[in-house]
This record gives sequence, C-alpha cells and structure tokens, in this order.
Amino acid sequence: MREEVREREFRAFAEARQAQLRRSAYLLCGDWHQAQDLVQITLMKLYAAWGRVRKDGNVDGYARTILTRTFIDQHRRRRWREEPLTELTDPPSTGPETPELRLVMRSALMRLPPRYRAVLVLRYWEDWSVEQTAEALRVSTGTVKSQSARGLARLRELVGDLAEETSRR
Repeated sequence: MREEVREREFRAFAEARQAQLRRSAYLLCGDWHQAQDLVQITLMKLYAAWGRVRKDGNVDGYARTILTRTFIDQHRRRRWREEPLTELTDPPSTGPETPELRLVMRSALMRLPPRYRAVLVLRYWEDWSVEQTAEALRVSTGTVKSQSARGLARLRELVGDLAEETSRR
C-alpha cells in the first residue's frame, strides 16, 4: 500500500511539472529532443530519491538542481565531440514577444558557455536566488554573481550582434 501512495505522488508531480522542466532543459541545451532526455534522466533520479525528497518539501528545487547538474555533467562528457547548432527549432509560444526576438535571444543563449547558460537560466528564467543557484551548481555565491554579470554582459553583446545580422538580411 505504501509503495502505491509513493508511486501515485511521484506520478502526480511528474505529470504536473514535466512541461516546465522540459522548457528549462531546452533553455539549457537548445534541442527539444535532448531536453526531453534530460527531463527523463531527471525524473529517474528524482524517483530514486523520492522518499527523502518528498519529506524535505522542496521537490521543485531538487528537480531543477538534478536537471541542471545532469546537463552540466553531460556537456563535460561530450565537449570534445559536440558541434555548434546551426539551426534551432521553435519552442511553443510562451509570451507576447515577437518571434524574431525569441529567435535572437535563443540563438544568443545557445552561444554562451554552458556554465553561464546554467546560471542565467536558473537565476532569471527559474527566478532562483543567488544562494539557491550556488547550491544547485555547487559553487560559491560570489561565483554565481560574477558568472551572472559576465553571462549577461556576453548575452547583451551577442544579442546586439545577432540583431545587426538580422537587420542586414
């Protein structure tokens, strides 16, 4: 009986949060298929720790931490054979911004190093605090602050460059 309750609780969480986790994963990796794989790995790891995590009460935070760490770990392992993306697919519409702006922002985000991308996604997309981000990435709060500042500065440069390229076409 206890296992059935655990199973039901986990299934309810996974069904309710899967789309949100997938959007976050997409922002990290830039590919919907890889994002789905990251979410599945995250959910498997979360299920393995479900009893402990559920008691702690911050299941969403734990899931995002697993997702981010899994992305960074996978990127470290594949770095030597990865090729930059040349084409990105459109995600489902999430707001009133123009499609052009979404494409420019997504393209710029994908050009950032994975660590900057992870910090920016957690801090500004997921709206995590500096402390939560530092804990998830296993770095100091000072590192999160400096990587946020550098990542945002680089993102601004990239957006400007991409906007210029787009306007010239």
